[in-house]
Amino acid sequence: MLLATSVVGSLPQPEWLIDRSKLAGRMPPRVRAKELWRVDPDHLDEAQDDATLLAIRAQEEAGLDVLTDGEMRRESYSNHFATALDGVDVDNPGTTINRNGELYPVPRIVGAIRRSRPIQVDDVRFLRAHTDRAIKMTVPGPFTMSQQAQNDHYPDAEAAAMGYAAAVNAEIRDLHAAGADVVQIDEPWLQARPDAARAYGVAALNAALDGVTGTTAVHLCFGYAALVHERPAGYSFLPELAACTADQISIETAQSNLDLGVLSDLADKTIVLGVIDLSTPAVESAETVAARTRRAFDRVPPERIVLASDCGMKYLTRAAAAGKMRAMAGAARLLRAELA
Repeated sequence: MLLATSVVGSLPQPEWLIDRSKLAGRMPPRVRAKELWRVDPDHLDEAQDDATLLAIRAQEEAGLDVLTDGEMRRESYSNHFATALDGVDVDNPGTTINRNGELYPVPRIVGAIRRSRPIQVDDVRFLRAHTDRAIKMTVPGPFTMSQQAQNDHYPDAEAAAMGYAAAVNAEIRDLHAAGADVVQIDEPWLQARPDAARAYGVAALNAALDGVTGTTAVHLCFGYAALVHERPAGYSFLPELAACTADQISIETAQSNLDLGVLSDLADKTIVLGVIDLSTPAVESAETVAARTRRAFDRVPPERIVLASDCGMKYLTRAAAAGKMRAMAGAARLLRAELA
């Protein structure tokens, strides 16, 4: 579809499901944070299913074209997957430096990273069973997970990233087989740690994509707007992704008012263009979102643009997220009419 619409991944979880004040008062957890859930463990799976149905319906009612499960079952975009792998000790975590320069608990790598079972396949099947629209599932990327871990096993960080890449590759293949139309790899730490990213980030990414035949996307951002407030003038790592084998590159442009000249370096990629500002709950008009999108037309033809939020909507209110999704869908309708 011309100028299809989607969210990057997450939607706000209901207050009855997760303690949103605790969630907002910390950086995204890298190890498990079971204390965030409000529902008794015996009923948590059912509650997460119910919340996922609400997320699906919210996207449908807003008019989006490519739906996610809203990541209702996750405490963060990365820990759900990263803590389900063999070779990591989550009960005795290590530490690393987060985006704000603070020490933060992370999984400790104590053996070879392996995915012994599918982790999100049931999530894809649930999503596929409850909507007839195109669907997308997100997984954390190998570079990002290697940066969000303390490596006590591999000879260096690159070797750890390659271990994660093999696990991500197996998961992506299974997600496509289970019905995902798009699988998105979340790699925000390519932007956060560009020197290491230039050394082996694309190699790890391509290893995760090796042999994958379904549509894939890679998402880079500057961090959740609710938690990371300063935005640089441009990406420290983006043109390098021209060398990756993903079909789509997902970036944020709304809050940062990014100079879109950089898109010329990604000439053969579909661009998932972040046009929804997540730093404010104020809902943009459809025309505002359309104007943000038009900025890209002299760099990327509309046929290779997907409209999206800058990042996950996890920290917005549900009302704000719904309004912003409607604005995005409305912008797409305006632009399609102009281009007809």
